[in-house]
Amino acid sequence: MEPYEIEDTSGWLGCPTPLETCRHQLRMLENEVEELTLQLRQARQNIFKLVEMHAEAIRQRDDAMGSLRERSGESATLCKQLYDLDISARLHQRESERLRGILDGLIAQPKTVP
Repeated sequence: MEPYEIEDTSGWLGCPTPLETCRHQLRMLENEVEELTLQLRQARQNIFKLVEMHAEAIRQRDDAMGSLRERSGESATLCKQLYDLDISARLHQRESERLRGILDGLIAQPKTVP
């Protein structure tokens, strides 16, 4: 194709000049940069909020773990006391049965009339 066969549209009404095209492209890029800057700012704010939420969750977790450890200690103490009471109850039951046997041996059995 010869250069003289290429249609020159620069003189057409409403066609942008190369300078106008560059300015338009520049405005589009500026708008895109502003939009991306806004999105970046919002993303940073969201990240900051997430970091704060994470720190709060860790604090609550640590508090809950401390409380759980404390309750676990109390539970172990109560289990020990329950075990000791069970052993004591068994000991007293045996002693009671032994004394009842002694008493039964001391008291004469009533004789029944046939």
